[in-house]
Amino acid sequence: MALLPPLSFTGASVLCDDTLRLQPLSIEDGYIGHGRFPEVDLSGYMILPGIIDLHGDAFERHIAPRPRAPFPIRSGLSSAARDAAAHGVTTAWFAQCWSWEGGLRGPDYAEELLTEMQAFEAHAPIDIRLQIRCETHMIDSRDRLLAAIRRFGVDYVIFNNHLPEAIEIAKKEPLEFAAWAKRGGRTPEEFIKVLREAKERKSEVPRHLWQLAEAFDTLGVTYGSHDDPDAETREQFRILGARVAEFPISEKAAAAAKAMGDPVLMGAPNVARGGSQSGNISAQKLIERGLCDALVSDYHYPAMIAAVWAMVDKGLCALPKAWAMVSANPAQIMRLSDRGTLERGKRADFVVVNQATREIEATVAGGRIAYMSGQAGQRLAQADHRMSLAAE
Repeated sequence: MALLPPLSFTGASVLCDDTLRLQPLSIEDGYIGHGRFPEVDLSGYMILPGIIDLHGDAFERHIAPRPRAPFPIRSGLSSAARDAAAHGVTTAWFAQCWSWEGGLRGPDYAEELLTEMQAFEAHAPIDIRLQIRCETHMIDSRDRLLAAIRRFGVDYVIFNNHLPEAIEIAKKEPLEFAAWAKRGGRTPEEFIKVLREAKERKSEVPRHLWQLAEAFDTLGVTYGSHDDPDAETREQFRILGARVAEFPISEKAAAAAKAMGDPVLMGAPNVARGGSQSGNISAQKLIERGLCDALVSDYHYPAMIAAVWAMVDKGLCALPKAWAMVSANPAQIMRLSDRGTLERGKRADFVVVNQATREIEATVAGGRIAYMSGQAGQRLAQADHRMSLAAE
């Protein structure tokens, strides 16, 4: 995809310095510029920083829309990236499990996915990366995991421990457990054996995590924990160095994270729907109490902008603060100083939102059109066409 030519977008309300202002926004060579260039009239629109999504697993359904109907990984990645772009995402971490579950969530598949991502990323409409969701009891795969992280430049790992949940399902929901085992290519008997063997190695887990943490610190990997049930668990991971608290399931866990200066991530669908689909704590409640720093797409890309408008309409916060939870704050969490705001010299990552309908009509990632529709899309396309003719 070619870079947009030097342009100045005029007539739009631009989110800059935490304020919506009626001012031009210029881009040049894929970055926010400061010159006066040929103009594109975007009256009636808002220009907002591109969305930075730190955790999304919707890509799984693009690759395997049904558990037994997988498509080629490359086509799934392409579809997922376009889906993300259509909903304003300019930087996305696809959340891939490194788990005892096997199948699409096991190490073999994770390595295959990383290989395909590496080949596809130069052609992707947005910046795509991988978050590894590492099950804490995957002790024997530590060297393999670190080798994959080094080889593919993985920069984000989240620790999960879904073992207690899996064992509980095995006891109380045998049909659901059998389906889960089948997705991983196992019989229920084989799967329960895997879980029991993992559980028996509980005493080895702390040392295993310390060794991973030391390696992550050396490699510059950002890491955190998922579904912390209480303050004690969050403190244990914080001591380990796992600073990001992803989806804490109690207010005490979230409050502990904030007290220790650790960022709290919650799912945008939780906000957009008015509650957690799994019955955990309401993200809105945490936002009201100042205990949530950033929102992620989780399993549904449209939820990101829907959550922003839900926060605004409910009076939880004004648009600049709400939008920072999907742009500036995630950039700070991942130490990405080149994006997240529309400041001069930063990447030209932004979305064009219709003020009347609140719909995203264009997404620009790194100065390239990743998605466009509606009147805004037509204006961008016409400007690009005029510039191409002028160059000829």
